[in-house]
Amino acid sequence: MDILLAAVNWFSKTILSQPAWIIGFIVVIGYCLLGKKWYEVLAGFIKASVGYMILSVGSGGLISSFRPITVGLSQRFNLSAMVIDPYFGNNAVDAGVKAAAAGNGPAFLANANVSQYMLLLLFAYILNILLVALKRYTKLRAIFTTGNVQVQQAATALWLIMFCFPSLMSVPALVVMTILLGLYWAVGSNLTIGPAQELTEGAGFAIGHQQMFGIFLASKAAGWMRKRDEIRQAKNPGKTSIFDKKLEDIELPGWLSMFNENMVSTALLMTLFFGIILVVIGPDFLIKLSDKEQTAATYLLTGNAALTPGKSFVFYIMYNCFQFAVYLTILQLGVRTFVAELTVSFQGISNKLLKGSVPGVDCAVTFGFGSTNAVTLGFMAGAIGQFIAIAVLILIKSPVLVVAGFIPLFFDNATLGVFANNKGGLKACLIIPFICGLCQVFGSALIASWVQMYQYGGYLGMFDWAVVWPLFTVIMKYASWAGIAIVAVFLLIIPQLQYRSAPKDENGESAYFLEVEDYDKYAELRDAALAKQVADAAK
Repeated sequence: MDILLAAVNWFSKTILSQPAWIIGFIVVIGYCLLGKKWYEVLAGFIKASVGYMILSVGSGGLISSFRPITVGLSQRFNLSAMVIDPYFGNNAVDAGVKAAAAGNGPAFLANANVSQYMLLLLFAYILNILLVALKRYTKLRAIFTTGNVQVQQAATALWLIMFCFPSLMSVPALVVMTILLGLYWAVGSNLTIGPAQELTEGAGFAIGHQQMFGIFLASKAAGWMRKRDEIRQAKNPGKTSIFDKKLEDIELPGWLSMFNENMVSTALLMTLFFGIILVVIGPDFLIKLSDKEQTAATYLLTGNAALTPGKSFVFYIMYNCFQFAVYLTILQLGVRTFVAELTVSFQGISNKLLKGSVPGVDCAVTFGFGSTNAVTLGFMAGAIGQFIAIAVLILIKSPVLVVAGFIPLFFDNATLGVFANNKGGLKACLIIPFICGLCQVFGSALIASWVQMYQYGGYLGMFDWAVVWPLFTVIMKYASWAGIAIVAVFLLIIPQLQYRSAPKDENGESAYFLEVEDYDKYAELRDAALAKQVADAAK
């Protein structure tokens, strides 16, 4: 038994928690099922794994480029506050569990066991696969493959579930978490299939990340905006606004045409927006943060983020802001490299092993589709929303203050910006991430204060965990064991509703599964149904 547990833990830690290897082995399985030659399988594994690693380098670079701003703001204005960030959230859970074990932490964590994370990953992953294998009944089609995200979610879910059920012991807690997280991963990633297929024109993947419900809601809200605009234009032909158009359809005239170049617009907009923030922080304070004699290691700026005496402050700002364009370009290269392999190889799995299924991948993949300017503007709109929400917390003297973490700030809001632009144009790209920024701060402050997590310095903070999981926590806390059933049934009902609301084919049957199996046909049926709705509403 010990040998089996050791093998399970090794597999979970080595493979399941590393998305690059998961993606690589999925490509291997897919190509083997397609009958590819051994050297094609090997090449596919390398390109898929390396492509995901390139994406990770881009993501990590974006995070490090933003460090002078997050650290500078928190230290410049003495904000002793909770950071909304998945890694700070993980650290907070570990600190809380250790404090409870020592007798000076939250009492409801006394029975918590963080060593179960790896077992949870395996069992919940198996549940996800079973739910997809039974898609005829469950209507679920996506397999969550982003292992590092699953580890982060497992930590926060452990805290929330133990808060609701403090008497849960090791095995029952593992069972409850397996059911809830397995369902959340399967249902959440399934919700993103429609928006992802429309964005990529049928590339054949879903999103498996921290804002899956957010993507679905953003896509629906943006679609409603577009439909309203089309009805208005049908009634008043010729009356269109630049805000109704997708960013990639907007051609700026004269000197503004330089913003049509994605790399140029990213560098300029980041320099304008975050350059102002760096000026507010001030060169003297940034020099102090770069001096290890004056600053604790936790807040010390190093490498290119450091500003040393005699260094030009103007070029320091330009370099760090231009880094956003650099790392975004690297990220997009990674996306193109591994998505090409994943799309082809997964046809083997979808056709022969788990028919009609798609993988749920990192949200950063979406940055390689649509307009890169949607990434930048979504990020900026969400940042404004977060900063306004933080200012409100300060003004009302909230007992819980929040510091913006880069991962929710960028990867939530930029992702929602891409989907919003694709469905609703520039207007949706600005409004929806802004609202998301407000939700991230207010939602995280409310849930973290209620479950006593704020005192350990962090909370996951991304959309689903600032909006959806707090609602789940309320239900489970006040409905007790029935709350688990309510949440589980709610999640299981969602794909059934998706199936019923899908456009109908020529025989009056739901075209739901065509969304994965024959996207071009599905798109025809969907667009025809939408055109009919607009025509009827315009009468």
